[in-house]
Amino acid sequence: HFAEKLPISRWQRDLTDSTVQRNFGAAIGHVLIALKSLSKGIGRLEVNSMAISADISDAWEVLGEAVQTVMRRYGVPEPYEKLKELTRGRAVSKEILQDFIRTLDIPDEEIERLLALSPESYIGFAAKQARDI
Repeated sequence: HFAEKLPISRWQRDLTDSTVQRNFGAAIGHVLIALKSLSKGIGRLEVNSMAISADISDAWEVLGEAVQTVMRRYGVPEPYEKLKELTRGRAVSKEILQDFIRTLDIPDEEIERLLALSPESYIGFAAKQARDI
């Protein structure tokens, strides 16, 4: 309302903007009430650690980022397309992903490193990115 009213008020030569200024307090009051209510609601949230852990342990596609990065490092052609073909339209299990990793033309130590990853332990560059903010 304020963004629309202020220019019109000025165009009509109401240089005092008194109508808009009288409503600043009400707008700020509503914002404060909303923030207090939001804070109260967020305070009631509880983390369901078991559900989160179950979701993460079933999400092997999360490791696609790590696999794709290693594939790119060693010049494997079309890494994104290969992973897309593997994951598109179906759930990715530990067995499916590890079988795929074993077929890659990359050094054995990289294959072993990728096979050792799990969705629960993989965070990529999240820690570095959080520090760089």
